[in-house]
Amino acid sequence: MTKDVSVANYIGGEWVASSGSETLPVSNPATGERLGRVPLSGPEDVGAAVEAAKRALPAWRATPAAERARVLFRLKTLLDRSLEDLAASLAREHGKNLEECRGEIRRGIENVEHACGIPTLMLGSTLEDIAPGIDCETFLQPLGVFAGITPYNFPVMIPLWFWPYAVATGNTFVLKPSEQDPLTHQTVVELAAEAGLPEGVLNVVHGARDAAAALIEHDDVRGISFVGSSAVARQVYAGAAARGKRVQALGGAKNYLVVLPDADYDLATDAILSSLFGSAGQRCLAGSVVVGVADAYPEMKERLLDGAASLSLGYALDGDPFMGPLISAAHRERVLGYIEQGISEGARLLLDGRDATVKKYPKGHWVGPTLFDEVGPDLVVGREEIFGPVGGLAGVGSLNEALEVIQRVGYGNMTSIFTTSGRAARDIRYHAGISMLGINIGVAAPMAFFPFGGAKGSFYGDLKAQGRDAIEFYTDKRVVISRW
Repeated sequence: MTKDVSVANYIGGEWVASSGSETLPVSNPATGERLGRVPLSGPEDVGAAVEAAKRALPAWRATPAAERARVLFRLKTLLDRSLEDLAASLAREHGKNLEECRGEIRRGIENVEHACGIPTLMLGSTLEDIAPGIDCETFLQPLGVFAGITPYNFPVMIPLWFWPYAVATGNTFVLKPSEQDPLTHQTVVELAAEAGLPEGVLNVVHGARDAAAALIEHDDVRGISFVGSSAVARQVYAGAAARGKRVQALGGAKNYLVVLPDADYDLATDAILSSLFGSAGQRCLAGSVVVGVADAYPEMKERLLDGAASLSLGYALDGDPFMGPLISAAHRERVLGYIEQGISEGARLLLDGRDATVKKYPKGHWVGPTLFDEVGPDLVVGREEIFGPVGGLAGVGSLNEALEVIQRVGYGNMTSIFTTSGRAARDIRYHAGISMLGINIGVAAPMAFFPFGGAKGSFYGDLKAQGRDAIEFYTDKRVVISRW
């Protein structure tokens, strides 16, 4: 079932072919089935999309906030109705299981729903008589054309972190989604048009590095929203900031999870297994290393080893597997290389997923759950983001020692603690230096009305995704001081 249909760009309200001749295949990572081809667009296509967004800006910026919100209300309704079809499409092109696909889409819908509150979210402030007869007021105003560059691991949710807020606040938008799984978001774009989003307000240009660079360099793009690896996030931040653009660049992670002896071990085991191996470890909030304090270490080691060995692999639309494949053959080789490096560094391999197979789907990019023991930030597998189903274990004598380990890691995206002690929970919040923290939670993913983003090497910028930060990122404050 090979399909050579090329994915189209969406510019000015129309699906148009890319001007470039190069394409990449889009394939089902579990079955190997060809789903289509994605174009590698370049500066010419990016320029056309930015120009369309620029043309649409005056009318959309003048559209009352309540009317912009009504478009998003209609989009939310359409997304809710389409959830199962979107989940099936996402499972085909990404590989995660159906429940994870549904969860991703629901999280995306939450952001559309939150952006529907824009008449309230964009309220300014006033104060009369700042001096005799003089009043002061602030207004939030859109800035212009924004761009988003998003990754493969959440190809529906992460674009919805960005463009709904940008257009709700009166801006227009150009999205460059991941070239590895761009299909499901195409349906979201169609639903946005059906909901009444005017031509040119949202544009999509497919491609890779050249398209991303063209967006960063374009003079008419006022800001960049990015999610990807930390190395690229740093480059995007530097390149866009040097051109005077606003930037929110979310990078990678190495998330350490702490278990204290007073924890509920059943709760901790289930939450940590899901954190380590859900979505095959391909998420920035995935747990990476489990630090057991004192007696919690041998207990969790036994439980996690038994639990990981029992997890099922398979294709989401053929049964109900816990874990699907990795996104591509190249990424599978990268993850296998990290496992080899862990062995060569001296980490003790407790569970080896390198030879995992699914008999019915020999072309799938399978790696089974893998667990190392004796892992810490001194090892590559303990400090670099693997982005696969590879977890580590470590034992320490106290919470203070666990905090010292966490603080040695160069990333600062998420950490979680499993405990029944309020004091211990407060200590990790107070001292860890990590932006997103879980208390007896394996994946500390904030809801749409709270900010999402890390610290240290996990985030470059000031204002994060979602929540109030999103509104402030896509607007500028106008301060009016008046005497009459």
